[in-house]
Amino acid sequence: MSGMDLLFTWIAAGLTLAIFSFLYRDNPFYKFAEHIYVGSAAAYWFIYLWFFDVKPKLIDAWISNTGFERYILIVPAFLSFLMLLRFIPKVAWLSRWAIAFTVGMGAGLGITGAIQGYIVPQVKAGMLPLWTGQWGNSLNYIILVVSTVTTLVYFFFSKEHKGGLGFLAKVGIMFIMIAFGASFGSTIMARISLLIGRLYFLFHDWLHLV
Repeated sequence: MSGMDLLFTWIAAGLTLAIFSFLYRDNPFYKFAEHIYVGSAAAYWFIYLWFFDVKPKLIDAWISNTGFERYILIVPAFLSFLMLLRFIPKVAWLSRWAIAFTVGMGAGLGITGAIQGYIVPQVKAGMLPLWTGQWGNSLNYIILVVSTVTTLVYFFFSKEHKGGLGFLAKVGIMFIMIAFGASFGSTIMARISLLIGRLYFLFHDWLHLV
C-alpha cells in the first residue's frame, strides 16, 4: 500500500469511528464527520449538476444550436437566475416564480410517471387467471388478486366497514401490514449491509485482522 493509500485509509477509518461515536452520545467528533459528509455531498452534487446538466444542456447547447433551438434556452437560464435570487432578501420573492414552475412541472411528471410506472402495471398485474393448470402458480395468483381487492376495499370509505365489507377490509389491513413489514425488513437489510461494509473496511483494510 502506498503512502497516499495509507493516509486515505486512516482518514476514512477515523471518520467512520467518528460517525459510530454517535452510538455513545452526541459529541464534537460526530458533528465534525457529519459536517464533512454534508459538505462533500453538496460539493459532489454541485460538480455533478455542472458537468451533466448545466454545461451540456445549456452552455454547450447554446454554442452548438442556432435559431429557435438556441434562444429557447433563455427560458431555463432565466428561471435558474431567478432561483439564485433566493439568496438576496430584497428580491427573494422573484425566486417563487421559478420554484412554482419547477414544482408544477415536477408534479405533472410525477403524476404521469406514477400512472404509467405504478398504477397501470399494477392493474395489469391484477388481471390474472385464477387457475393456470399448476397449483403453485394458481395459489400465487389467487393471493395476489385477493390482496389487491381487499386492500382497495379497505380504502373504500363511502360505506361503513361492517359485515362482509368490514371482513374484507380487515383482510386488506392484514395484507397492508405484510407489505409494510416486508418493506421495513428490506430497509433494515440494506442498512445492515452498509454496516457490514464499514466493519469489513475497519477490520480488513485498516486493522488487517481479517
